[in-house]
Amino acid sequence: MSLLSLATVAVILTALPTHAELLEKTKKVAGTTVQYKVVLPNGYDPAKAYPAILAFGGGPQTMDTVDSVLTRNLRAEAEKRGYIVVAPAAPDGQLFFEDGARIFPEFLKLIEQDYKIQDNKFHIAGPSNGGIAAFHVAAANPQYFLSITAFPGYLWESTPAKLQAISKMCVYMYVGENDPYMWHSEMKREAEVLRSEGMIARYTVEKGQPHRMETLAGSNAGRLFEGFEEAKKGCGK
Repeated sequence: MSLLSLATVAVILTALPTHAELLEKTKKVAGTTVQYKVVLPNGYDPAKAYPAILAFGGGPQTMDTVDSVLTRNLRAEAEKRGYIVVAPAAPDGQLFFEDGARIFPEFLKLIEQDYKIQDNKFHIAGPSNGGIAAFHVAAANPQYFLSITAFPGYLWESTPAKLQAISKMCVYMYVGENDPYMWHSEMKREAEVLRSEGMIARYTVEKGQPHRMETLAGSNAGRLFEGFEEAKKGCGK
């Protein structure tokens, strides 16, 4: 290949957008090793600040459930829309609405050292146990979060103090119409309380859906990001 041809190829490669990345990493936090994955957006520039999502898996909150929430609900849209997603697995098998929450806020501070996070605030989201964890962690560390998205989920052991802690965040709550568990009444009650305080708090029943909703997955996952975009404009009083 001639020098001219090589130069042409180099110019073309330089012009191509950087592919998104999915990184698997670990950090030592609060005396334990935390495994987590990071989704970086298309064309990621480390010098630029990006909106970010802290995501939790459902069920046992293992790396398998991290993979599930990223694949089904968050990765494709985050890469396309320019979001960083950070999704940790529960440390030592301790769920994030129980003893696993001890890694916060230190874990978030360490993430902010690695990536430029827009306004130093995250959206927080997750399905089922991940939704409960999202509420729990946000209520304990409200200064770090713009919005809470649970699909489904609610504030575990709700108190007036915990509700007040999240009163400046947008809250989005989704539950399947045919969900066999007792999510509906608690989620609806909390949404009503939060709205009475002047917050953006939405409670949506997904018609015909079971606990694991398809209406927020795959090609429908953009609905979650519509909430994140709305939250950027400000929530609460």
